[in-house]
Amino acid sequence: MRIVVSLVLLAAVAACAKSSRGASAAASASAAAMRNPASASDGATVYLTDCSSCHQADGQGVSGAFPPLAGNAVVTGNPVAVIAIVKNGLEGRVTVNKLAYSGIMPSWKGQISDDQLAAVISYIRSAWNNHAGGVSVDQVTAIK
Repeated sequence: MRIVVSLVLLAAVAACAKSSRGASAAASASAAAMRNPASASDGATVYLTDCSSCHQADGQGVSGAFPPLAGNAVVTGNPVAVIAIVKNGLEGRVTVNKLAYSGIMPSWKGQISDDQLAAVISYIRSAWNNHAGGVSVDQVTAIK
């Protein structure tokens, strides 16, 4: 049932988004689901619900405000770093792909479950031509 709801939500978002960006997001979600079907569909749903308003459906972020997740070395690097950021938030200046961003990444700890955190982190690590492996619930739980 979750997969059906996820697919319906993805289709609705793709239809409402700008055609090129929406199609890219839907294609990324489908590709991620093919590589990691257990968590990618759930992660795509969490991403579209909770993350895309800042980081955008295509993972490109908003210049100067919200960094891109697509092609971001922190997202695709050591999973401990991205887990800590998503779980505990981040404030202050960060540099991604030689561009500076000064914003606030909220803490999602206590807002969504560790299962959902693992799913969304697995999704962003494999969407938009990112090629990093997924993360487990145990890895998320280990980060305090």
